Amino acid sequence: MNKLNIGMVCYPSYGGSGVVATELGSALAKKGHSIHFISYETPFRLNEYHELIQFHQVDIQSYPLFKYPFYSLALTSKIIEVCEANHLDILHVHYAIPHSICAYLSRQMLKNQSFKIVTTLHGTDITLVGQEKSYYRLVQFGIEESDQVTAVSQYLKEITKKEFSIQKEIEVIPNFVDPIKFSPEKKKPKCLFVKDDEKMITHISNFRPVKNIEAVIKTFNRIQKNIKACLVLIGDGPEIPKARLLAQELNILNKINFIGRVEQVEYILPCADLFLFPSYNESFGLSLLEAMSCGVPAITSNVGGIPEVLIHGETGYCFNPDDIESMAEKGLEILQNLEIKTNLSINSRKRAIDHFNQDKIVQLYENMYWKILS
Repeated sequence: MNKLNIGMVCYPSYGGSGVVATELGSALAKKGHSIHFISYETPFRLNEYHELIQFHQVDIQSYPLFKYPFYSLALTSKIIEVCEANHLDILHVHYAIPHSICAYLSRQMLKNQSFKIVTTLHGTDITLVGQEKSYYRLVQFGIEESDQVTAVSQYLKEITKKEFSIQKEIEVIPNFVDPIKFSPEKKKPKCLFVKDDEKMITHISNFRPVKNIEAVIKTFNRIQKNIKACLVLIGDGPEIPKARLLAQELNILNKINFIGRVEQVEYILPCADLFLFPSYNESFGLSLLEAMSCGVPAITSNVGGIPEVLIHGETGYCFNPDDIESMAEKGLEILQNLEIKTNLSINSRKRAIDHFNQDKIVQLYENMYWKILS
């Protein structure tokens, strides 16, 4: 047997875990493995047809008796259905809650099948959801009962083992990027967001409070007072109204482009001169990596797994999340000094290719699958 049947369970929304799961499944299909995505909607970025990829939608029913739909039970039921029909070798779940628990329950019910469970931890399933007391034991149980657990950074591995007293070994397999897809070469001759000789500053996220959008707006405000610049905000989320209000108060709303969710960010990122990413916490920072692969220098916070991705002084600069003054000062230095910007750009691209190349990381996952099956 040299090809695998792999179930890929993920959240389909705009965020790192769904993107990584989708890109991983697509890459594995190109290597000849059969991939079965299981989620309540088509995963974000699953926009190309491949004969070895199937999508199985979880049907969530509402009943008058119950106040909330039973997503976990619906997901378990769909996993069982897919396993029975396709005899999966691996069930790879992204996010501990509720996916690892649903995987375990499915296997307990399918006594005649012995698929292996891989759980990949992406961050907020540990740092936010997992630390809720009501979920603590469930997260702990889901991790311990998985055949293999991976984390996207050393930081996430260490905090998981500490917070949940995990004895099981956790393998660090970082997120990855396709350097051909995310390349400086995709830069358009003229970006519609940029007027005349403006510098383009970019931020991508799902706009939750942890992303610290206020620091993005305030840092940009200081920069634009000194040079011609525009800010392009990609993504959607609960902090968007707050960001608009702050921009209006600072009288810079006309210099900010809120362009919402964009699937093909690889056509926008190469146009940027600077990437801002001042999160309060990040287990990795996938959008940061994609910017680096496009040769875009970055100003980030120095928290979580970010320092494992960006090297301070080499591919960009890391500061405390609310150090607006330092972020703006370094941002201006990058934008006003072509030599510094060029060196950071070259180093960013090189680091993305050398350490986070899609082919290299997907091979690590593939080797792991074969190892646990043997």
